[in-house]
Amino acid sequence: MKTINIYQPSLGKEELGAIEEVFKSNWLGKGSKTDEFINKFAKKLTTSPDFLLPISSCTEGLFQAIDLYVNKGDEVILPSISFIGAINAVVSKGGIPVFCDCNPRTLNIELKHIKPKITDKTKAIITLHYAGVPCDIEHITNFCNQRNIKVIEDNANSPFSRVNTKSTGTFGDIGLWSFDAMKQLVMGDGGMIYCNDKKDMEHLIHSTYLGLKTNSGFSNNIDQKWWEYDVSMPGRRCITNDIQAAIGIEQLKKIDSQLIRRKQIHNTYTNTLQKLEWLDVPQEIPTTNESSYYMYHIQTKDKKDRDLLAKYLRKYKVYTTFRYYPLHWVNYYKSYFNEELPGTEYAANHTLCIPLHQSLSNKDVSYIIKLIKDFKK
Repeated sequence: MKTINIYQPSLGKEELGAIEEVFKSNWLGKGSKTDEFINKFAKKLTTSPDFLLPISSCTEGLFQAIDLYVNKGDEVILPSISFIGAINAVVSKGGIPVFCDCNPRTLNIELKHIKPKITDKTKAIITLHYAGVPCDIEHITNFCNQRNIKVIEDNANSPFSRVNTKSTGTFGDIGLWSFDAMKQLVMGDGGMIYCNDKKDMEHLIHSTYLGLKTNSGFSNNIDQKWWEYDVSMPGRRCITNDIQAAIGIEQLKKIDSQLIRRKQIHNTYTNTLQKLEWLDVPQEIPTTNESSYYMYHIQTKDKKDRDLLAKYLRKYKVYTTFRYYPLHWVNYYKSYFNEELPGTEYAANHTLCIPLHQSLSNKDVSYIIKLIKDFKK
């Protein structure tokens, strides 16, 4: 029996052919293919390509956003059930992470979880759309805009999710996408920054490419010494390239059908597993919202069943996990934790993510469902 992975990309001859064309062009760096990907990705999001900046990873985007908005001693609110890169970025800048709770069933934060954490030191909030399902982003951004608190949307789970037809990732001051090997749209690695503030975007363009404020090399005017340059800041080099972009362009052609397949599997899981009395399936999302179906999470009503079920499924070659291990449980960051988070604690002890990707066959899905049903027999 093959191992059934929790995540798995769908790549084929189309992506290989696109890479071959890049090789034939003799230009592998950031170039015309990168520009083409930006334009097509912007069209998919129904936003302007001027607001988008490709970067090496979503994690780098978190560091860039924190560098832009946060100074030493500033407080940044974030859910404890969140990606480790978020808190790493905050602490590396000297910021103070403030953990907020989440809805124990959706694992998403809501405005009511944020409000009690606001102080006069609050500079930014990092949101996450768990499993691809939009969080309470409209209320959160409206609240923060009135108080000059920056909103950084970690959109890694939800690349094509929407709230009332508006793409997640485009509500906050900065939105961040991931194109790593486990996401819905894969490019091997890479990410995207969304920012509609012209001044902030200019800063990000410089800070992600060595701080260069003037061109050097072949793009310079022949009338000047093209090897000369200047910088505006001590920036890093965290750009993407045309190989990644070529893969991304082909992936964009497939993404609609892949999301449809993910939704089909999601619905099959829900329609069958909701009949089991010993577990809960994900709550329905509002009809005005759209999910990207990144993960499917079940919750055992008995705490001890979660770990037992995970081991049982792994015994039969079905890989599962829990995302994300609470940040306040990480030893390095425990000193920042000073208040109970009951929703987080419940979610972290009862939730299990089972395989959800477009490469799952109907036979795979039926096998997973049967194993879960048989677990309590």
